[in-house]
Amino acid sequence: MSTYTPEEIKAIVSAPMNVGMAIAMVDMGIISTAIESVAMTKAIAGAAKKHPHNSIIQAAFSDEALKATKFDKPDVKPEDIKSGAYVEAAIAETHEVVAMLQDKAPEAEIAEYKQFVYNCGEAVAQAAGSGLFGRGTKVSEAEAQTLAKLKAALEI
Repeated sequence: MSTYTPEEIKAIVSAPMNVGMAIAMVDMGIISTAIESVAMTKAIAGAAKKHPHNSIIQAAFSDEALKATKFDKPDVKPEDIKSGAYVEAAIAETHEVVAMLQDKAPEAEIAEYKQFVYNCGEAVAQAAGSGLFGRGTKVSEAEAQTLAKLKAALEI
């Protein structure tokens, strides 16, 4: 099992969080964003239990690791959301993490981590629908397009 620096752990955790946030923000609503935040929290909090044999996920998403990791508040500007720059930044961040993992973890675990990142975005997209109180169509067109872009970028 590889050891990771605190900065690497922070990056491993930040990538799926930023992907989830990017998905939530492409189709933002007051109620739906709150519901999607809960879905993101559940996906992150349950990662270690769901992936017990993945050393990457165990190192970064265990209860102890999550408690020890300090996160910076993301600097998200409305124009970054509207232009798609935030989605691109989240994808670029994920690529950087995957590149860092190449010499530290088995390819199968990296593939599982990439799928986990995608699944976090998918959980957010499916958490709330459009319309009044988030009861409409679960995955909006904007979310579906962003998920497709993410899937292609992650090559999964």
